[in-house]
Amino acid sequence: MSVSTAAADQSVCSPLPVLGRDVTVPLVTGGEVTYAALDYAASAPALQRVWDDVAAYAPYYGSVHRGAGYLSQLSTDLFENARRTVAEFLDCRPDDQLVFTRSTTDSLNLLAAALPADCQVFVFETEHHASLLPWRDAHVTYLNAPRTPRQAVETLERALADRDPYGPALVCVTGASNVTGELWPVRELAAAAHAHGARIVLDAAQLVPHHPVSVRDLDVDWVAFSGHKLYAPFGSGVLAGRADWLREAAPYLAGGGASRKVTRREDGGVDVEWHESAARHEAGSPNVIGAYSIASACKALTEAGFDNLVAREQYLIEKVREGLAEVPAVRVLSLFGDDAPRVGVISFVVEGWNSSHFAAALSAEYGIGVRDGLFCAHPLVRTLLGSDPQAQGECGAPEAAPGEKSLNAIRVSFGAGTPDEHVERFVGAVRELVQDGARWNYRTEDGRCVPDTSA
Repeated sequence: MSVSTAAADQSVCSPLPVLGRDVTVPLVTGGEVTYAALDYAASAPALQRVWDDVAAYAPYYGSVHRGAGYLSQLSTDLFENARRTVAEFLDCRPDDQLVFTRSTTDSLNLLAAALPADCQVFVFETEHHASLLPWRDAHVTYLNAPRTPRQAVETLERALADRDPYGPALVCVTGASNVTGELWPVRELAAAAHAHGARIVLDAAQLVPHHPVSVRDLDVDWVAFSGHKLYAPFGSGVLAGRADWLREAAPYLAGGGASRKVTRREDGGVDVEWHESAARHEAGSPNVIGAYSIASACKALTEAGFDNLVAREQYLIEKVREGLAEVPAVRVLSLFGDDAPRVGVISFVVEGWNSSHFAAALSAEYGIGVRDGLFCAHPLVRTLLGSDPQAQGECGAPEAAPGEKSLNAIRVSFGAGTPDEHVERFVGAVRELVQDGARWNYRTEDGRCVPDTSA
């Protein structure tokens, strides 16, 4: 879909109100400008609706699962209702458990701790570190980066065909890449995993803010995501899916809330009877505000309508991609090619530019916030760039001369709260920086490129 044909579609949905939409920031060249937050893939701004809901609840805050008082009972009901709301949002199965965690990283580490003995894990090297690294105590097979969705399925099928057919196995895969934004063939990968007796966990951190995610329709065994990607940045996350491995595993944390009964033994020790519900892995006082904020965001996105949100985001995606395509020095990174479906996450390099320098200039001279680096997905970005893992770039000089390989990349990302003006300013700023260069001098400070204000 081109920008011209998408223009009519984007009108069905205005940007959702988010916190920070009117914040102004100073420019190093003088004056101020409204901040263009284009780093949603790292942390999306909180929806105004979420903030209002949390503010309305805050005076009624009380302990959860621990008090007989009115506010404690109200908070307990709100916490458990939030669990049901999020489970409905994910279209979980009746017997699934939904555990509130701190983040996607925490969720996948919890699942890693719950793996049965001798479990084999299969994970693509293209994963974010949150889903690439937690499996240290398992037998892990790292799969090479595929170049098409079909190749991803075929690569997994070959690997699973060679595994021990009698032992437990788990496949971990992203729903949408945090580097390229490309959608992965989750349903097909789940079918391949189940055909070979394996289970699958979906890292939906970059998918769930942009597209509806149905555990049943995708036929995944677990899904993990973070609230701070879903317009609810209060340090909470979710692991939802099959209960058996979670119920049979030792509690992720030992403590109050996870235990049903604790008794002293005659020998001086203690016997513990652990909960079999989600509480088993939610020891300690739960983050009721974090859980409630995720539920509020789920409701807000559902009410806004994902069809509308997706249509408008596709309009913004094409606007950015067509704008970048008009700058010959820019190369957009992709695994699956230009026609692959994607969410609002786009990474690129600029010939002759250090990516940190370019991102710093976007911020200091245009008030645009993007990210530069390897995006906690080092193997994937280095595969896309063809760069040396030991190479380092410096801010003060071009990272790569024409024809040479880049060392890191720039990522622009956006979503339900992004106004047209932000992406228009971004595209114009890229064009101006490439054509005219930066208007300010920059230096490296604590490993970051920053404006040089010493003169």
